[in-house]
Amino acid sequence: MRIEFRKFFLISLALLFASAPFAQARAASDESDVRAVVREVFQSLKNGDYDSLYDRLPSASQSRVTRERFVSSLQRTRDRYELDRIEIGAVRVSGNLAVVDTVMYGRILQPEESEGKIVAQQYLVREQGTWRVATGERSTVQRLLNENPNFARKFPIRQPRVFVKRDGRWVDITALANQMRRNARQQ
Repeated sequence: MRIEFRKFFLISLALLFASAPFAQARAASDESDVRAVVREVFQSLKNGDYDSLYDRLPSASQSRVTRERFVSSLQRTRDRYELDRIEIGAVRVSGNLAVVDTVMYGRILQPEESEGKIVAQQYLVREQGTWRVATGERSTVQRLLNENPNFARKFPIRQPRVFVKRDGRWVDITALANQMRRNARQQ
């Protein structure tokens, strides 16, 4: 009996060590897949390809807003900014959730033209094997985090911060930007 347990233990240990490289490869693959989706979504946003962005929303978000309404609301903001580039920082993946630190650079065109940047976390959820961006849907992100409290404790929702360049320095105008968004929704 003791020899059988020892064999079982050794075989289990060997399988555990043998599978470790596959788990690391899977994590690296998830991370690169998430980075690729964030880059692709940014490029679509930059190019004004809002229709394809709709396909990158989680199904819960798609059930709350039609494609036409989603595309129309983004088209109305097109004259307010011009995106230039994105910096993708840390990517953290846990199961079917991911969070990515990003900095998006561009030009603010209205109300006054200036160089700008947005520092934001991008939240993604994997549905049917495809990463979908849930960032703009606070309720969807909150629901996903409620379903995964360990992930939520490690990576709580951080509000995006908006900066403009004044006299060579980045100035945080997040409060003003939030007010502008509220006003735009009321129109």
